[in-house]
This record gives sequence, C-alpha cells and structure tokens, in this order.
Amino acid sequence: MSFEGRKLNKKDLRKLFWRSLPMEFSWHYERQMHMGFEFMISPGLKKIYQNNPDGLKKAVKRNLEFFNCTSHITPFIGGVTLAMEEENSKQENFDESSISAIKVAMMGPLSGLGDSIILGTLRVLAVGIGASLAIKGSVLGAILFFGIFNIPTFILRYYTAMKGYELGANYITKIQESGAMKWFMLGAGILGVMVIGGMIDNLVVADTALKIGSGSGATNMQTVLDGILPGMLPLGITGIYYYLLNKKVNVLWLIIGTAIFGIICAQFGILKTN
Repeated sequence: MSFEGRKLNKKDLRKLFWRSLPMEFSWHYERQMHMGFEFMISPGLKKIYQNNPDGLKKAVKRNLEFFNCTSHITPFIGGVTLAMEEENSKQENFDESSISAIKVAMMGPLSGLGDSIILGTLRVLAVGIGASLAIKGSVLGAILFFGIFNIPTFILRYYTAMKGYELGANYITKIQESGAMKWFMLGAGILGVMVIGGMIDNLVVADTALKIGSGSGATNMQTVLDGILPGMLPLGITGIYYYLLNKKVNVLWLIIGTAIFGIICAQFGILKTN
C-alpha cells in the first residue's frame, strides 16, 4: 500500500489496530460501541484535522453516533471512516452525511459475517479443542484456546485496518470524481434502513397476553396481530421510541418509563411474562 500524498501512514493505522482491542469496554444500551469506535479512530482524526479545530470538533461529534459491529472487524470500518474524513478535510463540498451513511451500511453485513465466522465458528472450534485437553488437566488446553482464537483475529484486525483505509481512499476518490456519490449514498442509506428494520422483530420483544372472548374458545390477540402483520407490536413500539427520541426525550426517562410500563402490563396480564 502506498501512503504517498496521504495524511496518515502505516504507524497511524497500527494505532487504529491496537486501539480496536478494547472496543467493547465501554458498551452501553444507548449507543452501544460508539465510545470504543471514537477511541479507535481519535489519533487519526487529530492528525487529519490538526490545522482545523472546528473540523475536528465536528468529526468527533459525528463519530459518536450509534455504532455496533463485531469488534474484530471494526478496524475495517475505522479505516474507511478515516479515509472519508480525510477526503472531507480536503474538499469543501464533500457531503459529511455520507460518512455516517457508509458506517451504518457496513455495520449490519460485517456483523453478520463476523458473528457467524468468528464467534459462531472459530470461537466454538477453539473452545472445543481447548476444553477437550483442559478437562484432562492439561494446561495446553488453555494455551491452544488462546492461540486458535486470538492469532487469526489479531491478524484480521491488522489486515482490515490497512485494507479499510486503502480501499476507502481509492474508491471514495473515484466515486467523487464520477459524480456517483449521491447514488452511492442512496444505496447505503437503503441498505442501512433494511438492516435496522430487519433487526426490530428479533431485538424488540413485545407479546400481548390479551384474549378475545372467554373460555376454551378465546382467541389470543397476539395471534390475530401476527396474522395481520407479523411483528406489528415491536414495530409500533419502535415507532413510538423513534418519535420520542426525535422530540429530544432523554433516554434515561425512556428506560425508566419502559420499566414502569412493563411492570404494570405484566401485573394486569396485558403482556406475556416468561
């Protein structure tokens, strides 16, 4: 990879690699891994905007948005983000919203790939081999588990950090020059909305225990709703939260309100409880 004419070099990308390791140390429910992502790319942002304090402030705020992805692949997104931030620092008419759009578009597909291969396959394989030896009292079990899981993921982190910056820089320049950025952004936005929309039914749990009628012939309201539109309740609840967040309602109040509402509904048999 050639760094000629670029603001960042291999040393800066190695910092990105090392800073990706504690990615999930600050995970929380509001924006999940956003602080870890900011920590990962902050040295690169400071170098890119070293002569532009206002640009640095905007970039820091921009990259504190919601972020969630398999941590072992996040250096790739970090590399692409830094490449886009670099182009933004050079071009006055660069569309800053495209940076967030590309991040959102990459999170879902890369998470699906990372979760299935790294967490669902490699980790299970490492545990299986390591546990089979550890159960016999061999310290080699722990060593093999550590090596089988961490060596490939460390290599992946390093390679994706370099490749993300390289690909991001090359392709973004070509897209800008061809005038196709608006179509690229549109596609990224559609993909991002599809990914987030597909997650609602799995991540937002809402089932009603209300019934229509009485006795053995009573019909469960949840069955009726699922027949009209599967996932109707989770979608409706998500829409309410989306509306309240747009009205700048504090997330803490939403969490407290959700807990109180859930207790009341469970007490009066409105919602199912496990």
